[in-house]
Amino acid sequence: MRTETIEALTQYARAHPDVMLLTADLGYSVLEQFADALPGQYANVGVCEQAMVGIAAGLALSGRQVVVYSIANFPTLRCLEQLRNDVCYHDLPVMVIAVGGGFAYGAQGYTHHGVEDLGIMAMLPNIAVACPADPVEAVALLGELMRRRRPAYLRLGRAGEPVLHAPDAEIAIGQAVWLRRGADVALLATGPVLGRALAAADALAARGIGASVASMPGIRPMDAAAICEAARTHRAVLTIEEHNVDGGFGSRVADVLIANRLAPAFGKWGVTEALRGQVGSQGWMLDRIGDIAEQAAGLL
Repeated sequence: MRTETIEALTQYARAHPDVMLLTADLGYSVLEQFADALPGQYANVGVCEQAMVGIAAGLALSGRQVVVYSIANFPTLRCLEQLRNDVCYHDLPVMVIAVGGGFAYGAQGYTHHGVEDLGIMAMLPNIAVACPADPVEAVALLGELMRRRRPAYLRLGRAGEPVLHAPDAEIAIGQAVWLRRGADVALLATGPVLGRALAAADALAARGIGASVASMPGIRPMDAAAICEAARTHRAVLTIEEHNVDGGFGSRVADVLIANRLAPAFGKWGVTEALRGQVGSQGWMLDRIGDIAEQAAGLL
């Protein structure tokens, strides 16, 4: 996913010489293609994320469109004040591309787990927040957010995520994409865990339970109409995210349901306090959350 995204960014920047890419001493083996092709539009500022965002804000105020790149927790939590005050408050054309969201760097421990970023970033003013599930979504959302020319957060996996959409799929940040249709439970997923949601739908079908599956890459804006449709046409709704369930995607879905006075059986699959301090591969960590199909069936 990250390779395809940087390839698309390089193509976009070739056609838009005002684009700058900044990194905080990360992205080796990924960003070289951009740096080699467009050296005048690239800078490695060193291990100083706060300064990187301040530089990005200054460049944006000087007429540049800026992308900053780092591992998910570093360009968000480490420089939250600069993002809030310098970029978002002033509605500047700065995009944060965060690689390794969720447990992608799971074996490196909690310092490298990006499990609070979506909720925190979605609370900032003027910002769009996107969490693509596969390279097709990532490339489409990159282009949409760059054309928007306002604060944006694009959360990627690490590498090797499978393609889950057809190349011509219609992807937009505030639009759900339905990949399965069933009558009993709606599985609403954001990010690469969409693959696990699809596998859960197959497991539920084997048990005679019909599951719909929607990819929802937009955290802000969010497809409220699709959420309401899911609640009205299914007995239960389960949200699925590689993120804390408190304050994340599932909480924002719950807000939509409450605002529209909808009350299906509802659950959230994601990171809880029980995982704090645990260290392991991404797959191992996700397995510790529990079985999606079992949780969905338990709602019925």
